Amino acid sequence: MFDPQTNRSRRVFRSTKTRDKKQALEICRAWHKAALKARNGKLSVDAAREIIARGVSDVFTAANVESLPSASVKSWCETWTEAKAIETEESTHARYKRVMERFTGFLGEAKSKRDLSTLQASDIARFRDGEAKELSRSTANLSVKVLRICLGEAVRQGLLTVNPAVRVKLFKSNAESKRRAFTLAEIKRILKACGDDTEWRGLVLFGLYLGQRLGDLARLTWRAVDLDSGEIAFTTRKTGRRIVLPLVQPVADYLASLPASDKPNAFIFPHAASAKRTASLSNQFRDILVEAGLLEPLARGHKSTGKGRNQAREASEISFHSLRHSAVTMLKAAGVSDFMAREIVGHESTAVSRQYTHLTTDDKRAAMQRLPDVTSALKINQPDVTSENP
Repeated sequence: MFDPQTNRSRRVFRSTKTRDKKQALEICRAWHKAALKARNGKLSVDAAREIIARGVSDVFTAANVESLPSASVKSWCETWTEAKAIETEESTHARYKRVMERFTGFLGEAKSKRDLSTLQASDIARFRDGEAKELSRSTANLSVKVLRICLGEAVRQGLLTVNPAVRVKLFKSNAESKRRAFTLAEIKRILKACGDDTEWRGLVLFGLYLGQRLGDLARLTWRAVDLDSGEIAFTTRKTGRRIVLPLVQPVADYLASLPASDKPNAFIFPHAASAKRTASLSNQFRDILVEAGLLEPLARGHKSTGKGRNQAREASEISFHSLRHSAVTMLKAAGVSDFMAREIVGHESTAVSRQYTHLTTDDKRAAMQRLPDVTSALKINQPDVTSENP
């Protein structure tokens, strides 16, 4: 190195802290690469991280028969997304894929081809901010959560030592959820708006009295129904939780009105089950809400709103999920405990440890029999549903 005091160059010795000649050579090569870039004014933070990552990999390879596991950011994102195609629903996989494509696109071709270990929390934070600006805060938070899962798997496979996405904070919600429960009068209007569509009438009754998600209900088969015991049993897709619920009278009456099926795997709602995405069913239900006079029709086309396809649609305060809110709210209005209501709809709560409380189907039946029958005339003494969130 150059010594300004003597105006001469002098040799400097640094220990590589190893007696292995091959390892020492690779360490020296990494130092040399860094020194050359620094001399040329090109040793940026990213360049230094890339040199370190490659240097460590070369040192590992020199000391071992097999090389250090590695992957580029883009290749790992693609590998992880492909694996999720087997493990998740089609709609969930499509959502993951969109997030990964936006993330690698944000990083750019050069950065996405770098080693995964060079990825920093600051990269993800900038991506989060861009998502919030172009789409929405909720979309930005969802993208960070997806990256946490993706990079968490990379840690488990030894490609990363730490997950940089966990260091990135989620945006705080600037407002409480707008979603609310339906009133009994609104539910009557919805059932009337279903008209001759018996499937949607059934889905509404199932959504209200079973409190389950649209995707789970649409894929129910006759195997789940036990008319002798008056029960229905299934596993939810989102949480993998096994649900066993009694068939309250409106649901039992609906099932009795359907043609008998001798095929256990036949769908109770065949048209709904044929939908490729739950989103298409949600759009159909929105049309029913419009017919019921509870929502305004959507403007046709994207040009009328001035928003592109990537722009998030403004969330409505009512949707099929509102029936889930209605189920909990009606149960509470009927005097059912909060814990019982959450158990019936399968809502996970950290406030109560389920290992200490075991509810039988008869317990749930006694609670659910208190629910009003929305298929009969609205009675004055029946409690109305308030907009209380579960």
